[in-house]
Amino acid sequence: MPDDDLAGLARAFEAQRPRLELVAQRVLGSRADAEDAVQEAWLRLSRSDPAEIENLAGWLTTVVGRISLDALRARSARPGASYDDLVVVPDDGAVPEDEAELADSVGLALLVVLETLTPSERLAFVLHDLFAVPFEEIGRILGRSADAAKMTASRARRKVRQPTERGDADAGAAADGATATAGVTGASGPASRVVVDAFLAAAREGDFAGLVAVLHPEVVLNVDTPEGVVVTLGSTEIATRASMFAAMVGSARRVLVDGLPGVVSRAADGSVISLMVFTVEGWRITRLSALADPARLARLSLPA
Repeated sequence: MPDDDLAGLARAFEAQRPRLELVAQRVLGSRADAEDAVQEAWLRLSRSDPAEIENLAGWLTTVVGRISLDALRARSARPGASYDDLVVVPDDGAVPEDEAELADSVGLALLVVLETLTPSERLAFVLHDLFAVPFEEIGRILGRSADAAKMTASRARRKVRQPTERGDADAGAAADGATATAGVTGASGPASRVVVDAFLAAAREGDFAGLVAVLHPEVVLNVDTPEGVVVTLGSTEIATRASMFAAMVGSARRVLVDGLPGVVSRAADGSVISLMVFTVEGWRITRLSALADPARLARLSLPA
């Protein structure tokens, strides 16, 4: 491609970059991943014939959508491999910049719910409901018909609404013993902090009833150990491990792990015992993920 043509194409691409990064960030939930996806889209565009592209904006949206979908599927295929890429910062009450930007348009609670969707559901929901991309175009990205894409988005929409409805009901029940916070404020908002603090207090005291009260009945616990991942299902089963939690949160430092509430626990000598991450929906903890593998913990940059 002649230099003049490439320069013109680059200018046209840069005009689209802010919108493309916004699309990718809302699909992937990460600014860094979004920037990578958009840069990959530019590389593909620079290797293409512009004469064959009738609608540059639509073409780029499709390409960024496909790249984001591949990234989501790769993330789902290797859930245990994501620890090395985690961003862990002290939880001082401030909202991370990425999270604040997303909250302006989709809300923090939605960020948590999006993590429960399959890659196809998440892409269809974000592209259609947030960006009004036609189902025909979404179907091409997913390799499905427009009707199938519409069904995928509808299924995602039902999943997104259900936790919110459950949260409204649970919030009223929790208000008697918790700080009065209206509704569910999301991944790392005040309501989540109240729930996590209640969990930590119950764990330190070995309070079985207190743990059950803040755990969703179908909560999932994943503990990543040197021997592999140990999965425990259900609030009662998890609460019986109160003594384990007491050791893991005895000297806990509250942190944000990719925007989600978490705690770093250290031994008396300062060595890290574990990193625990919480997913909170409707005043209940629905998922706990704990990394207790010393070798993998050593590779993370964790607050002191």
